[in-house]
Formats: sequence, structure tokens, C-alpha cells
Amino acid sequence: MVFFRSVSALARLRSRVGQQSSLSNSVRWIQMQSSTDMDLKSQLQELIPEQQDRLKKLKSEHGKVQLGNITVDMVIGGMRGMTGLLWETSLLDPEEGIRFRGLSIPECQKVLPAAQSGGEPLPEGLLWLLLTGKVPSKEQVEALSQDLANRAAVPDYVYNAIDALPSTAHPMTQFASGVMALQVQSEFQKAYENGIHKSKFWEPTYEDCLNLIARVPVVAAYVYRRMYKNGDSIPSDKSLDYGANFSHMLGFDDDKMKELMRLYITIHSDHEGGNVSAHTGHLVGSALSDPYLSFAAALNGLAGPLHGLANQEVLLWIKSVVEECGENISKDQLKEYVWKTLNSGKVVPGYGHGVLRKTDPRYVCQREFALKHLPDDPLFQLVSKLYEVVPPVLTELRKVKNPWPNVDAHSGVLLNHYGLTEARYYTVLFGVSRSLGICSQLIWDRALGLALERPKSVTMDWLDAFCKKAKASSA
Repeated sequence: MVFFRSVSALARLRSRVGQQSSLSNSVRWIQMQSSTDMDLKSQLQELIPEQQDRLKKLKSEHGKVQLGNITVDMVIGGMRGMTGLLWETSLLDPEEGIRFRGLSIPECQKVLPAAQSGGEPLPEGLLWLLLTGKVPSKEQVEALSQDLANRAAVPDYVYNAIDALPSTAHPMTQFASGVMALQVQSEFQKAYENGIHKSKFWEPTYEDCLNLIARVPVVAAYVYRRMYKNGDSIPSDKSLDYGANFSHMLGFDDDKMKELMRLYITIHSDHEGGNVSAHTGHLVGSALSDPYLSFAAALNGLAGPLHGLANQEVLLWIKSVVEECGENISKDQLKEYVWKTLNSGKVVPGYGHGVLRKTDPRYVCQREFALKHLPDDPLFQLVSKLYEVVPPVLTELRKVKNPWPNVDAHSGVLLNHYGLTEARYYTVLFGVSRSLGICSQLIWDRALGLALERPKSVTMDWLDAFCKKAKASSA
């Protein structure tokens, strides 16, 4: 336990030292910000012309600058590692982890407004940060929270669309269907059909995105109560913040669960643009599909077991360990079980990442939450043992570039502790959170006039011929 606290403290110290100027700039901005400027859209109206000019200057002055070489491995390997996408809201460093508009997770926990002193950040504050690049005041976050609450009404036909599915359908199938049904009210679609000028595309996109962000918790909670609580839905409570209200609609009113939901939504919101759900949302949006169509497509990507569905798989795997070996399993027994999993042709869920080469900071902050609120939970203690056992085993394989835990390795244990035990539902929580990042970027896609995404594809014959020609010319 002491070891993990030391690692977490060292990581926080390194992050603070490396980004001291960024954090101090944010703090200065808080001191200068007028608490009377509450409207998020007016902030964007000021920022967008500046960023449009910045993008034009980048293109005109540096458009021909090469960013790197594309290899055959990248082409075959799912474009892994290629730099080819503009994503303003967050940036992922292989060693350091995610930064939201330049701020690390520990920095966000420090400077973003919280519901209670020393508590977890309010997701509304992160949404403001993602959209503006600025840290909001508590008053601005409260105003945004109320705006979202006022947008949260969901038409009956959305519930009817979900009810048309069997109650046994996967929660993500029901959730995505509900989002598709919300599309009927798309402001962007109406504006486009009425001939809106492209310079104004971002405005109805903004309305759609704020409406979408406001309504997805309501739809998600309906799916949960339909599947697991006999359809006994719980109305929204406008007096609560975004994360607390979602927890309330799910049926969990414990203050610690509300804190966990605030943390969960904040840290899962965005992870730069190359992951499947974010990239899919951007790709579909680049065709000028409205935000509902774009986000529904992103959810279908998130539902894959190599992406968001992994958080479901982690808890199921951990419970299989307990069922076979008991809660008090030794590290040697756990090592044997890990090898058994790998030798059966499966992966250890929750370990490894497509970009990260260190322990995921999102894992670390969830671990700190557990150390603070549930240190004696048996499954948390098992997760702690896994942290010691799994990386050396994966390193021994010599096939894994990143043997360290990612965000999915921890979230299910926390949710399970507070009573949300239905692992199949966990990816829906991920989807609600991811709406903040995908929608924030989509607004900026429209504001900056980003182009239709259309990368070039080639055949194996083309690759063979190209490589042979390259080899011959170098001989």
C-alpha cells in the first residue's frame, strides 16, 4: 500500500513540476475571469474567429512541413502512430498520459470547481475547459449546469424506440438506439436544410451538442432502470449537478457514489482523437452528419471489446478469479491464473494501451479514490495485487509494448463497491462521459471548417510493388 502511495505521489510531483507554467497560467485566468460572464456560447463566439485565423496561418505558412514518415507497418497496423488528425480538446502523451487543454488529471482535480471542498471536479467544469481552453469559475459552472438541466427533457418517442427492443438487448444497443431517436430534433439538420451559411455551421451544432450532452444521462438511466430495476424510472432532479443527477437517476444517492460519478465522467470524457469512438465521431461528423448521427456512430465503436467494452470484461474476469480461487488469493496463485488466461489465447483485460507506455493516469486517480474511500474492499485489494503481478508476466512475454494497467482495469471495482454491479452496463457509463469530448471537438470541427476525412487506401499488390521498387532503387 505504501509503495502505491509513493508511486502516485511521485507521479503527481513530476506532473506539477513539468507543467507548472501551464497550471499557473490557469490560476491567473481564474483570478482575472469575470464571474458575471456566464454564457458559454458567447465565450465561443469570441474565441472562434481567433482560432479560425490561427488555423489559416498554420496552413498558409506551414502547410508543406512534413510531420513524419509512413511505414508499411503503419498502413497494415490500423494507421497506428500516424499523425493525421487535428483534435484540439486533448492530447495524449505516451509517457505522461492525457492532458485536457494542457492540464493533466491531477491539475484538473486541483483547479476545476468541485461540488464540495477537496472533492472531485464537476464534469460541467471540464466541458467548459474542453470548449474554451479556459478554467471556469464556480459561478460559470453552476450556470452551465443549470443550462444543461433545462435542456434535458427527452421526448416520449425516444423511450418508445428503446422499448421496441427486447429488454435483454445489450445496454449499448439500447443506448445507441435512444441516441438515434433523439436525432429527430436535430437543430443542425433543420438549419442545413434551410440553407444556413457554412460560417454559421457551428451554432446549430452547438445547440445539438449541448442538448445531446444534457439528454444522454436521462436516456442511459432509462436503459439501466428498464433492464435491471423492472422499468421503475427515476425523474431528473434539476437541483443536482450533472454527475450527481446521473447517479440519482440510476438509483444511487450515496454521496460517495455521486463523487465517483463526477470523477468517472470527467476522466473518461476525452482521450485525444485517434481512439475508435472519438475518431468515428469525427469521421462521421466530417461528412456534415449532425451530432446525433455522429455520436451514435461513436457509441457503436465504443461498444467493441477492444475499446469501451473492456471495462465490462475486466470486472467479469476479476469475478472469475474470485469464483475459482477465492478473494484471498495469493500472488503466486494469481500469477498462475494470469498465465492460464494468456495460455488459453485470451488477454488480461484492462492491461495495455494503443498509445500509453506507462500506467494510465486515469487508473492512478481511481486508485487514489479507492485508497481514500474503500481501502478494505476485497476486489480493490485484488486489483492492487494484479498491479504487482500482471506487468511482470506481460513483460516476460516480450510481445506487449505496454504491460501497465489502463483506465478499464479499475473503474468496475469502484462501481461494484457502491452497488452498480451490472458489468454489462459499464460501457454505457463510458458513453455518457465520452459525449463531452466528442461533442466539444465536433463544435470546433464545424467552427474551423475542417474538411471531409478521406485518407488514401492501397492494396497488398500496391505495397509489394512499392517496396520492391524502393529496394531496387536503394541497391
